[in-house]
Amino acid sequence: MLVLSHMHPKASRGGAEIAAYQLYGALREEPGVKAWFLAASGGRFPERLGARLQQPFGQDEFVYTGTGFDHWIHANPDPEFPAELGALLEELRPDVVHLHHYTNFGVEALLGIRRALPDARIVLTLHEYLAICNHFGQMVKRPGFGLCERSGPRDCARCFPERSEQDFFLRELYIKRFFRLVDHFVSPSRFLAERYVAWGLDPATVSVIENGMPEAGPDALSPPPAPGDEVVFAFFGQISRLKGIDVLFDAAALLEKDGVAGLRIEVHGDYSGQPPEFRAAFEKRLEDTPANLRHCGPYENARVHELMRSAHAVLVPSVWWENSPLVIQEALLNRRPVVCSDIGGMAEKVRDGLDGFHFRAGSAHALAALLKRLAAQPERLAALQATMATPPSLRETTRATRRLYSRLLESRRPAAAPQEEAIA
Repeated sequence: MLVLSHMHPKASRGGAEIAAYQLYGALREEPGVKAWFLAASGGRFPERLGARLQQPFGQDEFVYTGTGFDHWIHANPDPEFPAELGALLEELRPDVVHLHHYTNFGVEALLGIRRALPDARIVLTLHEYLAICNHFGQMVKRPGFGLCERSGPRDCARCFPERSEQDFFLRELYIKRFFRLVDHFVSPSRFLAERYVAWGLDPATVSVIENGMPEAGPDALSPPPAPGDEVVFAFFGQISRLKGIDVLFDAAALLEKDGVAGLRIEVHGDYSGQPPEFRAAFEKRLEDTPANLRHCGPYENARVHELMRSAHAVLVPSVWWENSPLVIQEALLNRRPVVCSDIGGMAEKVRDGLDGFHFRAGSAHALAALLKRLAAQPERLAALQATMATPPSLRETTRATRRLYSRLLESRRPAAAPQEEAIA
């Protein structure tokens, strides 16, 4: 098995790269399995003269150091990458190539894999809506960040007036041609799978396999801290507009204005990678932070469990659909209820009143009202310990993925696929 990720988790701690690397590690432990990992550098690793592939982390892990990427059609302009990828594939000869992303590699890599390994099976895990939506794959409209229900050349051209409807038609055609080389798609949520089926993927080629979590330690079963004088609601992850940080700050200000006591909001996360205008606006907000909110700064991922266990509930106020947020899986693993927006993968993963509570997406007033009620009745949060779901373990996810591999390997692919001839 060869697992690909658009970044290496030792350089970037996003959910997709963590999921990919955890799968690779779990496969390595399976009897009778040989696994390799190939990550793109995203500019985080320096290039070496005459070599596009490095092995800084061991003999079974490779890093592609090419830079430059066309995010419009998800193409890789590096003229040396196809030959480097082909040589690696011919050397390793994996039975299955499982991509957890095509960013930084380019969708053309799918053709390179098919040409080098005609009998191998290609699996692609979809982590967001990049193929469908040019707005960072978030499916929110420009400039107001309204939710987008369905893409189409006309609607997409309204969001990006610098592009024509014909441009968006050709973009979709280009990506779908390469996607036809994929044997099977994996989605971590039903919501995302349904979006891609509506976009045009054959439902028979799409399976839902949730991202697995490492086995929970004994501390994860500890009860939440006693409310004391305050109920603590904690936010974890990337600080950005799409993650709902403005909604959270506005809700805190409303609570302070209404004189609501007995709660504290903690924000754990980093904003240094955001655009300059957002950083400036966020730093301005920090100058006038409500007394009930504390920005705790960045944190190492290894500390997330400890930090979550110090809170009574975890906040996920994203204003876009999300897919299968890692923070929700982590919260459930640590037996902490989730207060989240009522849309997309968040609403799917968090059952309202069982795993946590929903509020109207994008509404600071709705969030403030919900936090006020929960602070006044902390026993409602404690009661969810009896009904909260347990996220699938990494072992369960690996077994489900291996069953998928086995089904694909039992089938026989035609010697020459028409769609490959059309692309060639």
